[in-house]
Amino acid sequence: MVAIGWAAQQFTPLLLLYQSRLHLAVTTTEAMFAIYVVGLIPGLLLGGPFSDRFGRRAMVALALLFALASDVLCIIGGNGVGWLFAGRLLAGAASGAGFAAGAAWVRELSAAAPDGARHAPRRLTIAMGVGFMMGPLVAGVIGQWLPLPTVLPYVPHLVLATVALVLVMGTTETRVESGHKSLFQHLVIEEARERRFLSVVVPMAPWVLIPVSVAAAWLPNLVKSELAAAAIIFSTVVIVLNAGAGIFVQPLARRIDQPGTARLLGVGLVIDVAGFLLGALAVATVQPALVWVAAFVLGAGYGCLQVCGLTEAQRMARPDHLGGLTAIYQAVSYVGFLAPFVLAWAAHWISPVVLLLVTAALAAITLLWTTREATATRPRPAAADLTFGE
Repeated sequence: MVAIGWAAQQFTPLLLLYQSRLHLAVTTTEAMFAIYVVGLIPGLLLGGPFSDRFGRRAMVALALLFALASDVLCIIGGNGVGWLFAGRLLAGAASGAGFAAGAAWVRELSAAAPDGARHAPRRLTIAMGVGFMMGPLVAGVIGQWLPLPTVLPYVPHLVLATVALVLVMGTTETRVESGHKSLFQHLVIEEARERRFLSVVVPMAPWVLIPVSVAAAWLPNLVKSELAAAAIIFSTVVIVLNAGAGIFVQPLARRIDQPGTARLLGVGLVIDVAGFLLGALAVATVQPALVWVAAFVLGAGYGCLQVCGLTEAQRMARPDHLGGLTAIYQAVSYVGFLAPFVLAWAAHWISPVVLLLVTAALAAITLLWTTREATATRPRPAAADLTFGE
């Protein structure tokens, strides 16, 4: 999961480098960031049910192979934007299949220990967060200070993903298909039609990754006039602070979470609102240091809401739909990666400060709606709460 998270974010601090070297418009670089979602969503929606049907190991191994191929395409892409779009598309497919199957696999492996299932969402969020943090940190440092800045940043992940692939092939398979259900039946997830999923999880899910994508891919562009030659390392620090906050907030998220309440959901969205307001202040005053503060706050919101969303989905899912329902939740959450492209397009007519204030207002509206619905709809005990093997 660290290797797949690494592949997802290692590209981001290099956006300003590609923009300068290939003479790209801001909307083109944001589209390059957003096309990741075009590959990711079908990867999620198919990867989860396929792993329910064919096993977790096969889908995670395939995801790692896709991630390795995306590295190669991005290395070639230093000389042409088309290769970069292809690499990002394949990286999205790798993340989709890997996050969907891997989330279910972590859940099932964790459940083998006493009370392990309860800790699985936090464990998964930390693993993904480490990848989200280390990938851009290593790629950004290499891109800023070492030669071949469009080639060498991808080499560490090539090594990491190869090692991960070997380890995955030796890891216990937890999903054994009994053969009584067709693949089509695995693709039909009844739990996704339940009121709590539709009225709480779906509206909340995009706000898991809107803060990540806005902090990483849009805010640095808005203060780049103050960055001079340090644009790559500045973007790297933004992403590291964002992902690091998502990791460090985990003990707090665990203490706040209470089944059947809206506490963790409410805290996560309040943090998001505060982060967007800080981002608006940073852009209004053109203060790069404030972008770092906003990125850290937004990362804490991501960490709380990711745990909340995964926990909600995994509590609702039956064992044979664990991968599928988790994948649907994650697919909706990754719609948030489209936010920088939408904001960059809208910024042709509307001030970025106003757009950030509108984003904060929309997060506040989501807070009011989802906390009300979460209080009105109690989650039912699900088979997924059983320990693995029961």
